[in-house]
Amino acid sequence: MAPSDNFVTLPNGVRMPIFGLGTSHGGGYDQDSVVFALRECNYRLIDTARRYGCEHLIGQAIKESGVPRESVFLATKMWPTDYGLESAIQAAKLSLTKLDTDYLDLYMMHWPLCPSSVNDVRSTLDDAWRGMERLLDMGTCRAIGVSNFSIQDLTELMENCSVVPHVNQCEFHPYQNPKELRAFCRENNIIFQGYCPLANGLILKEAPVVNVAQSAGRSPAQVLIRWSIQNGVVTIPKSIKRERIKENCQVFDFQLSPTEMAVLDNIPTSLRAVDPAELQGKIDDNKPDGYKLPAHLQYVPL
Repeated sequence: MAPSDNFVTLPNGVRMPIFGLGTSHGGGYDQDSVVFALRECNYRLIDTARRYGCEHLIGQAIKESGVPRESVFLATKMWPTDYGLESAIQAAKLSLTKLDTDYLDLYMMHWPLCPSSVNDVRSTLDDAWRGMERLLDMGTCRAIGVSNFSIQDLTELMENCSVVPHVNQCEFHPYQNPKELRAFCRENNIIFQGYCPLANGLILKEAPVVNVAQSAGRSPAQVLIRWSIQNGVVTIPKSIKRERIKENCQVFDFQLSPTEMAVLDNIPTSLRAVDPAELQGKIDDNKPDGYKLPAHLQYVPL
């Protein structure tokens, strides 16, 4: 079964592939690999963000791949410096320009944080979400969501919103498995999406992962991705290596047994690939988007 044959349905009826390609500026970016994922490996969900600085490259990659835009589920995120009613709308328009598209399949708030200069964080987050709702009404976005929101963050947002977020994207793997948050999302009809399913490679050699991989006869990476999918979690592994991109998508021709799933479902230790404690400084640092990318790949306005 090809990745594009497997979807989740968002609360507003939009269908979203359960598997896709994550991108960022951390760890590099390779244009040919994105084209390869689309053209040769049937990836149909691409996830990015303003902060990564590669939106313009992804727009080019989609065109270069020959895959019709309407066949690609394109998701991006606004950075906290964009938060506010009108600024959120303007941020979306800039992302549309960079991605060279006239609509987004999913647009998200990247973090439930604001620059330190913001006096009323709660009001600013609410204003940003109202901007998102307006983008949805305008047809600029087919779906809207949040990223890295806790139960408290979601509860506070839902107190004043007209549209409950369609998606909450968070770090998700066996060593970062927020069961209470996932249950809250299910109860409130919010699709839970996971990033860093391999924990940036940090857990590929952990004994429970290796043991399940040996039992299943697959690679540790494939087992981790399959585990996310069998949990009903949309997963977006990132890689710039063709062999890894191909390996990562070969997860629809096997299933983990209930015993194998239980091993990974119940790992008692925790580990994070992304440390939220570091984010406030990164929001306040005023570095340009995609600052980790080489200069020739960075966005230059026309």
